[in-house]
Amino acid sequence: MRHYHRVVVAGGAEVPIVVCVSADVSVRERVLRQLDGIGPVVTCADLTQLRAMLFPPSGGWMPAVGPTTPPVPPQGRVSWGELVVDRVGHLVTWRGDPLPLTRTERELLARLVGPPLVVWSYEQLFAAVWAGAYLGDTAILHSAVKRLRHKLRGLPGGPRVHTVRGVGYRLDPPPPPA
Repeated sequence: MRHYHRVVVAGGAEVPIVVCVSADVSVRERVLRQLDGIGPVVTCADLTQLRAMLFPPSGGWMPAVGPTTPPVPPQGRVSWGELVVDRVGHLVTWRGDPLPLTRTERELLARLVGPPLVVWSYEQLFAAVWAGAYLGDTAILHSAVKRLRHKLRGLPGGPRVHTVRGVGYRLDPPPPPA
C-alpha cells in the first residue's frame, strides 16, 4: 500500500514528500539527482534507518540543524570575491556571467561561501542542504561536492572546495580586492 503525504511550503503550495529506501548508494544518488529541486526527498539504506529518522529514541523529532551549525547565509546574496550567490533569485554569477548550478550545488556553495568562512562538517552540510538527519552515509554529499568542484574548476581565480579529512569541507578566504 502506498501512502502519499504532502508538505505545505512557502506560498501555500503543496509538494509530495519522496522517500527512497535502497541499500544501493547509486540508486539513492540517482533519485536525488532526478528529483533535485522538486521537493523534499528522504533517503536511507534500510527500514531501520528510516525508523530511526522518523522515530528517534528521544521520542521527538530531531532538529534539521543542530546547535553547532555555523550561521546560515542570509536569504539574499552572499559573495566570495567575484562570485555572487543570489539565493532569492536562484542565480550564481562569476564576474557577472551566470554559472549553471543545480539547486543542491547552489545551496552547498551558499553555505560554504556564506559568512563566516568556516569548516562545515558533513553533518552540518547534510542538515543545511538536504534538510535531513545525517546517518553517516557521505556518498551523496561527496557526489554533490565533486560536481560542484568540477564546475568551479573552470573559474580562473575562483573558489576551491577543500576537504578537511574526516570532518567536512571549507573554502579559502577570497582574494583581496584589486
